Amino acid sequence: MEESKEQIGTKNAKLRMLSALEKTLGIVTGALKIAEVGRTTYYEWMKHDEVFNAKVKAMDNLVLDFAESSLMKQIKEGNHSSTQFLLKNKGKIRGYGDKLDITSNDETIKIHIDLGDKS
Repeated sequence: MEESKEQIGTKNAKLRMLSALEKTLGIVTGALKIAEVGRTTYYEWMKHDEVFNAKVKAMDNLVLDFAESSLMKQIKEGNHSSTQFLLKNKGKIRGYGDKLDITSNDETIKIHIDLGDKS
């Protein structure tokens, strides 16, 4: 069965929208402007087109990769806040973080020490 002009137009609009989302790192408002797609149309596609929805959701990893790259760049540049952030969130297994877990007789005892804001 041959696609209608409307189906072809919708398919092309979805491709433009996916490309625009990639360019804006998932920022919908900017992508809508670039792709010239209405917000309501976009959310209808998200709701009713599982393939389109999955492709949009897959871009979340692109955004996280970008943010992690930026974080690592800041750490390499000596940004101590970025280093602290990374250690608090990914270094918990080595004892970094806001919480200290102590185990006694196979029972976990949790102690929370609030160091307050030093700024």
